[in-house]
Amino acid sequence: MENQQHGISPYTVDLSYNALKQMIRVVRDLQTLSENPEYPAALPYLAKTAQVAPAHYSVLMGYDFHIDEAQQVKLIEVNTNAGGLWFASRCYQPDADHYPEPLANKLLSTFLQEYRLFCQDKNAQPKLIAIIDHTPEQQFLFPEMQVFAKLLQQAGIKTVILDPSQIETNGAKLFYQNQPIDLIYNRHCDFYLNTPEMQPIAEAWQQQSVCFTPNPRIYGLLADKQRMEDWSKPGFLAGLLVPNITSRLQQAIPDTQLLQALDKDSLWPVRKQKVFKPTTGYASRGVYIGDKLTKKKFNSFDPMQTLVQQRIKPIITLTPEGEKFKTDFRLFVYRKTILNVCARLYQGQVTNLRTPNGGFSKVNCRSGL
Repeated sequence: MENQQHGISPYTVDLSYNALKQMIRVVRDLQTLSENPEYPAALPYLAKTAQVAPAHYSVLMGYDFHIDEAQQVKLIEVNTNAGGLWFASRCYQPDADHYPEPLANKLLSTFLQEYRLFCQDKNAQPKLIAIIDHTPEQQFLFPEMQVFAKLLQQAGIKTVILDPSQIETNGAKLFYQNQPIDLIYNRHCDFYLNTPEMQPIAEAWQQQSVCFTPNPRIYGLLADKQRMEDWSKPGFLAGLLVPNITSRLQQAIPDTQLLQALDKDSLWPVRKQKVFKPTTGYASRGVYIGDKLTKKKFNSFDPMQTLVQQRIKPIITLTPEGEKFKTDFRLFVYRKTILNVCARLYQGQVTNLRTPNGGFSKVNCRSGL
């Protein structure tokens, strides 16, 4: 079906202004946390590549939320290379071949801002940007990468979409067809640059010879799923933030613990109130809702690599035809600037883009909800 191919739902989801304000506060509070110089040292572990502290931030962050029965928002996940903005934008203009001008201008400014912060030059302009992913032409979101490339090219910046193997090296410098790469827009899911194909980029990142965004630092501080466990620890946030921010985040973050810290015999009877997630997963891969979990699968989880999170059931959107869709919300963000708000409709255990008439959908914000 058309919507399956393009990830767009024909339906509109209502969202109260109060809930949206809560989401925006969570986004900005977490950004405040990530910029606290004492925060990295407070973490129990930070990957080597995440210990590099660049002068810039991260383009196109994604924050995913559910809304509980009390109309309180709950943060489900943070993403550093959030995909789907092209689908979210086309909910409003299905036949569009580019981002609408206000959003396009904001997106372009985020890339320029990243590069200028990297260069510490407010007038710097990248000459070559590489959008990278593993075999990008085979990725479901390759059309989105093409739209980003077009946006950057229209601004006079040469932009190419590459597999990491196509990047040439000279010391810690990166090139494509003998031209230096100034900025890499990372869509690859090797967030810490651990795989062999990402080693030349990892070296350039360590040497800070290329502007790399989003990057391991931001992933380590905000999007690594183990951060949800850290934020859930009693007193952790209180030691780093002012009381009102601490209180808001404590309310918005579902209790999350490493399976190793829990008694499995006591956990099994209450599994229906839990969600089980791999610490290194992405795009809902390897996520299990407790009420669908078999004892065999439960016993197969690696206690050191599995997070147990309090389950927050998604709200249900009822269509005019009587269909029911589970619904979550995503905010696309640059630092504390909200770029787009959308909903995602799905059926089944977790968010997906395969449900007929599901996918990214329009949001109607209403004060009276």
